Amino acid sequence: MLTLSPSLMLIVLLLFIGLIVYLNKALYQPIINFMDQRDMTIARDNQEAQELTGNAGELINEANSILDNARQEANRLKQEAVEESKIESAKLLESKEVELEKAYEEFTKKLEVEKEELKNSILSQIPLIKETLKAKFSQL
Repeated sequence: MLTLSPSLMLIVLLLFIGLIVYLNKALYQPIINFMDQRDMTIARDNQEAQELTGNAGELINEANSILDNARQEANRLKQEAVEESKIESAKLLESKEVELEKAYEEFTKKLEVEKEELKNSILSQIPLIKETLKAKFSQL
């Protein structure tokens, strides 16, 4: 039959406790340490990712600010260029108007001179025209 042996039970108990201690040190502790390190690494990586995300948001805001400033500067430069071109075109227009006014005055003076020359030429030819007309009338 089955007999219980206390010495055998004590040996089995000691072997069981020894096995638990050995497995704890050889297997469970390294696994637990690895899992703790992995958890710490994951937490550190998450924190770094959040910091980078925060930095990315700041960098995006800074980039948008720089772009806005650049657009404003470009618009200001464009307005200045437009104003300068308007001033230059007004000066050019004014100088052309003065030039055309001078040319018009010269032209009118030239016409007056030609008019006087033509008038004098016609006046000098009036006696000849009168004689020609008298000769034509006398032939009729």
